[in-house]
Amino acid sequence: MTDTKVVVAEIVAETPSIRSLRLVREDGAPLGPYRAGAHIDVTGPTGVLRQYSLCGPPTETASLTIAVKREPASRGGSAALHEVRAGDLIAIGEPRNILTVAPDADRHVLVAAGIGVTPLLSMAYELHTTGAEFTLHYFTRSRAETAFLDLLENRAEFRDRVRLHTGCTRAEQRDALAAVATGLTGDSAVYTCGPAGFMDTVTEVVTPVVGIGNVHIEHFEAAEIDTSGDTGFTVELDTGESFEIPADRSILSVLEENGIDVFKSCEEGICGSCVSNVLEGEPDHRDNCLSVADKAAGDQMALCVSRSKTPKLVIELI
Repeated sequence: MTDTKVVVAEIVAETPSIRSLRLVREDGAPLGPYRAGAHIDVTGPTGVLRQYSLCGPPTETASLTIAVKREPASRGGSAALHEVRAGDLIAIGEPRNILTVAPDADRHVLVAAGIGVTPLLSMAYELHTTGAEFTLHYFTRSRAETAFLDLLENRAEFRDRVRLHTGCTRAEQRDALAAVATGLTGDSAVYTCGPAGFMDTVTEVVTPVVGIGNVHIEHFEAAEIDTSGDTGFTVELDTGESFEIPADRSILSVLEENGIDVFKSCEEGICGSCVSNVLEGEPDHRDNCLSVADKAAGDQMALCVSRSKTPKLVIELI
């Protein structure tokens, strides 16, 4: 996919560590609309590529908005985007989705912590537009560290739907989530984004009520993987080409080394760019982009991190 040059049109300090950037095309052409819950690749001034969720109205065509938290251990991605100024040029990719609104849910509950509110904001906009029943629960350390606070408390799309939970202990978080779960059914959809431990708690609390297939998760961090027991296996493409995947190499890297063009981005199992179809064999899923239901079906896999439980996989590149 071809990157698009965009101008940073506006920067807002949402919290001391989070800033939102409104982006417009350099040539003035439209950027949207897009599907709620989408994210984009962003290449900042240092050339580091990262993924950021879109947090504006999905129907907006004139601009896209992202929010960037400056990470203390930044490797050049978030730190660089905290140095850009209005008028600077950066490059972005096309919006794509891992997280989307479930079409048939009787109600929708959005549960965010910290910067994890960003993909859920666009979903809240869409749910408001369609008249769906939804609530956004947002857990933060303090009001000062609550991004988009004015928008959430005062804008019509949100103010009656938002429940802010500030300064909660982990036990208080669990109690609040348990109270949320009591109002749900097996037809409800829960969407969550935030630190991994927080999302684990959300999943643990609501799954007995709504079922694991109705819990939708957006990860910002790669999963930690134990590779000590890895062994080699064979990957065959639907074209008939066959490749040996050593214990210390990914499917993606071997395919690229052999001139096979595979779309990629994060290479950490987060963004879903390299997800491909599995025609034969059983994948060993190690990604954080496919849903529990997708992994159970076994007909897709992320080529950058996942491996095989069988001696051979037959895959179809998407």
